Amino acid sequence: MQKARIKIASTDIGKINEVCSYINDIAEKTGVDLRGPIPLPTKRLKLTTRKSPCGDGKASWERYEMRIHKRVIDLGLDERALRLVMRVPIPDGLNIEIEMIE
Repeated sequence: MQKARIKIASTDIGKINEVCSYINDIAEKTGVDLRGPIPLPTKRLKLTTRKSPCGDGKASWERYEMRIHKRVIDLGLDERALRLVMRVPIPDGLNIEIEMIE
């Protein structure tokens, strides 16, 4: 059976949960198979910089971190459900990828 695999990634977890709930509602309405949202490991990008602009003085550091959250949803392939998923409002800063798998 063919399925559509939807990969969602963003730095804002609230946006991901919002889109996942939209897709869950669509799956309930159309009655297609749904697996997920499956959380993937969060990628943490860390950056450490020195506070002092000139390099003299106390060695104090500022640490910044950006977290990228990811989810995977497997959706049974149904033309009506896929059309509705394509119409889901995608907020800014959210990366969504849809691929067909066997």
